[in-house]
Amino acid sequence: MSAPIFANAPEALGPAVADFLPGSLESEVRAIYARSPLYAQRFPLHADPLRWSCYREIPALTKPEIIARGHQAFFADYAEIERGFAAKRFEYEHTSGTTGGPMTVIMEDGWWNAQTRRAYRAHPVLAPYADRAHRKCVLAPVGCSSNLCPYEDHPFPHRWFDGTVYLNLSSDPFAFPEAEWDRIVVELQAVQPEVLEGEPVYLSLLARALRQRHVAVPSVRAVILTYGKASAQHGRRIAEAFPGAMQVDLYGSTEAGYIFVGDAFADDSRVIDGNAFVELVPWHPATGLGAAARPDNVFQIHLTTRDRAAMPLLRYRTGDIVQKFPNGFRLLGRESGLFFRPDGTLVSPTEVDAALPENFACWHWSLVQTGETRWDFHYVADETAAQAGIEATLARLLGGSARVAAFRRKTVAPAASGKFALLKPLAK
Repeated sequence: MSAPIFANAPEALGPAVADFLPGSLESEVRAIYARSPLYAQRFPLHADPLRWSCYREIPALTKPEIIARGHQAFFADYAEIERGFAAKRFEYEHTSGTTGGPMTVIMEDGWWNAQTRRAYRAHPVLAPYADRAHRKCVLAPVGCSSNLCPYEDHPFPHRWFDGTVYLNLSSDPFAFPEAEWDRIVVELQAVQPEVLEGEPVYLSLLARALRQRHVAVPSVRAVILTYGKASAQHGRRIAEAFPGAMQVDLYGSTEAGYIFVGDAFADDSRVIDGNAFVELVPWHPATGLGAAARPDNVFQIHLTTRDRAAMPLLRYRTGDIVQKFPNGFRLLGRESGLFFRPDGTLVSPTEVDAALPENFACWHWSLVQTGETRWDFHYVADETAAQAGIEATLARLLGGSARVAAFRRKTVAPAASGKFALLKPLAK
């Protein structure tokens, strides 16, 4: 049986002999089985060298399954984990993402920082900050990573951890009063960070707050776009506020860590090989048009973490879709956030960005399907755009008999998790 396709660099996997797994991948699979009884309960492994046929039979793990089984299923003796919490050898975080249910994630002490350093080393803009002290500010949903992000109204000194300041205290940037933006801008000026990290909508609205206050922060050299899918509109507004900073797209999740890194909007993201093995599974959504209409360069990802002791993930289906390009990958977003035209071709936020008029500018947008052929385009901007042209352009993009109505808004509400969706088709 042929080997699955992996997004990793070939040297990260190593050579495979005949139809057997490369040694690095098999070692990780067996280590995960040894650490977590969950996997042997789902699919027992034999002691012989693993063939690809056996690997393919290991059922993909999903977030709903983890929620249903409970995080305790990963551990043979959960009392040891409780003792680890008391001794600060383990920490925990709750994540909901876009799948609805809360999930508890257990991490061994130091894991998050270690995989973050590997992520930084994998990109030339971030590499200088991987192993030296630097100042960083984070503006993202509370509970953004590990358990460090504050949940309550902590004063400024209590939100400073190892050179990183967490700026916001709630998870809806559209609901921040002006006094809250005043505080955030003052703290940003006080810290003078070299690195600014955040969810793209939050950073776009930060750019608006800076412009309204005639404030510049020239110390920022790198802007990390993470926690959510960035629109080109977000990127432009952020670039206007931080003209000297390079924008980097860093993709991951609380449960899996950082997985892909690349230049923002450049379609060159690559796997952080030291953090995970990433299997590419051809995505065959139900378009109703048969195999000929299916995109051949679009994949689901099944993730296997590396060197993780607590809650290691094996063939974890993240729910995200990637598209392969000559220089790397484009992170398209969640499966539920993609749309297929009647002819079977794909529409993602990237196509929506490209379809918007060149002179259109907004702080955020969201394209929402409200009926079989009806869509609403919500945008937050300082001025009302030429909406008739936008409606016609987006209707042509969506194809068929699609009708689009554009609405200028003051706010666009996030999901309960604090995350935003750019493209929201009806559930099939």
